[in-house]
Amino acid sequence: MAPEREDFKSVSTGKLHCLLSMKISTHSKMMNQRSLILLVMCFGLLRVSTAEAKETNSLVLSNAAGSMTSLDDGQKLGPGDRVTYRVIEDQDEPRSLTITDSGDLQVPYLGLVHAAGKTSLQLAKEVKALLERQLYYQASVIIAIEVVNKTHVTGKVYVTGQVRNKGGFEIPGGGTLTVSKAILNAGGFSDFSDKKKVRLVRKTADGTKTFVINVVDIWEKGKLEKDLVVLPDDLIVVPARLVNY
Repeated sequence: MAPEREDFKSVSTGKLHCLLSMKISTHSKMMNQRSLILLVMCFGLLRVSTAEAKETNSLVLSNAAGSMTSLDDGQKLGPGDRVTYRVIEDQDEPRSLTITDSGDLQVPYLGLVHAAGKTSLQLAKEVKALLERQLYYQASVIIAIEVVNKTHVTGKVYVTGQVRNKGGFEIPGGGTLTVSKAILNAGGFSDFSDKKKVRLVRKTADGTKTFVINVVDIWEKGKLEKDLVVLPDDLIVVPARLVNY
């Protein structure tokens, strides 16, 4: 009887080992399946996060590019002007920089860059090109006037023809000078001037452009939109009337 009990005991032990092995194998498979599911979920979340990050970066860069196009492209900078300077990609606070007496701006990482005679947009584009050539993959440069030094002049406009005092007249920094105001600076019209056919002659990169301005509409009818703002080296010509009476 003893050998039979031992055989039964060994058989039972073998079955127990077999059952345990099957449970362990099943548990391992379940763990592997769970691990695989978690891995897939994490990979999916990572892809979503990466896509969102790319979309956010694209939006930031798009907004940065848009903010540069809104910079002032009318008023010329001059010595003593104080400007706000910032590179959006740096995420730093804006800096206040002052244009030197020689017309230069001390730009961080670049050194002196000539600024006088340029608009904020023109200077920003120039600085952007220099930064991207030397230091940045992409640089969105923001430059805006904080304080204008009104003691400097941006250039002269020249008035000739039928006015009382012909000559060159300074364009004040920080202000605007229009055709009608420039004529007033020249002493006003003479007795035989043709106020309806005043010519503004301007040199541009595309050649010389001439604008005909009816000053009577500006002064007597209040059509201020026709009173063009003069630029440095513009020439205003006031012709004589064909018939003097």
